[in-house]
Amino acid sequence: MNFASDNASGVHPAVMAAMAAADDGYVLGYGNDALTQAAQERVREALEAPEAAVFFVTTGTAANAIGLGAAVQPWQRIFCHEDAHIETSECAAPELFTAGAKLTLMPGEGGLIDADALDHAAEFWAGEGLGGGKPGAVSITNSTEWGRVWMPETLGEIAAVARQHGLVFHMDGARFANAVAGSSQAPADITHRAGVDLLSFGGTKNGAMGAEAIVAFDPAIAERMAYMRKRGGHLWSKHRYLAAQFYALLEGDLWLQLAGHANAMATRLSAGLAQVDGARLLQPVESNQVFVTLPGDADDRARAAGANYYKWTSLGEASADEVTLRFVCSWNTREAEIEALIAALQG
Repeated sequence: MNFASDNASGVHPAVMAAMAAADDGYVLGYGNDALTQAAQERVREALEAPEAAVFFVTTGTAANAIGLGAAVQPWQRIFCHEDAHIETSECAAPELFTAGAKLTLMPGEGGLIDADALDHAAEFWAGEGLGGGKPGAVSITNSTEWGRVWMPETLGEIAAVARQHGLVFHMDGARFANAVAGSSQAPADITHRAGVDLLSFGGTKNGAMGAEAIVAFDPAIAERMAYMRKRGGHLWSKHRYLAAQFYALLEGDLWLQLAGHANAMATRLSAGLAQVDGARLLQPVESNQVFVTLPGDADDRARAAGANYYKWTSLGEASADEVTLRFVCSWNTREAEIEALIAALQG
């Protein structure tokens, strides 16, 4: 019963098979091989973006930090949600790769930034002159840190503000597949068609061993990206093994099938949690994460039964005898695990 993180899940057999198949003979390194080019083309096809530049890296932090490093200058500001992964969980990697760009934090329900608030913040800092630095980018997460999903309309509102203030529009898509599956939108409609300039396309949380794609829809950003990735030490020499992972995930609709399963399991889990005495769901379940406040004794029973998940301290008001918890479902979560967890919680 492991609901701690989708990073705890294994590698999908199709990905392992693709990596094994790639392990044949000698090919050119550093991405100059046919498999890398084929995988890049599959990313473009999935996003309906034939001109997009695609750069494979191994971690989500690298994807975000290198992408933003190619997009902004050291004296600029990057607007993001106060709970964004780039703020809370990347050890100042974006600041390192941008050579000092300042993250400027925004509030927002469920990890979603309000377009009017972004407009006011960008206008304020633009008016502060040299001392305040120059607004440079806005970064959102999809799905958000609270499992919420951005829709084309709200993305378009952010994009309109970004255009007005000359901001690069970046999307942290570590769980992009879950966002696509949860929104029932075409991938293009929640990225470049909605005004997104730069995407971190996650694979690791969705069945890959360790593969993310930086996708630049803006040619000016793409030109700098290759140098930023190399300088940052993330240009793999044996690149075919990175590419093989995306090549397999994007075979047919596998990536969306895996994310759809994770989302469906989260919906099933939320329905079960709602039946536990004293449970309070804290966010709508739109992807593969569930946030809930439960009585402490229910938490004790589940942990004693071997369930693994995280306490979450930055969401919801819990009384002294309650705990706020996060449960994450994965591509390989089984209904039997959910049933066992709910049974343990109910006692």
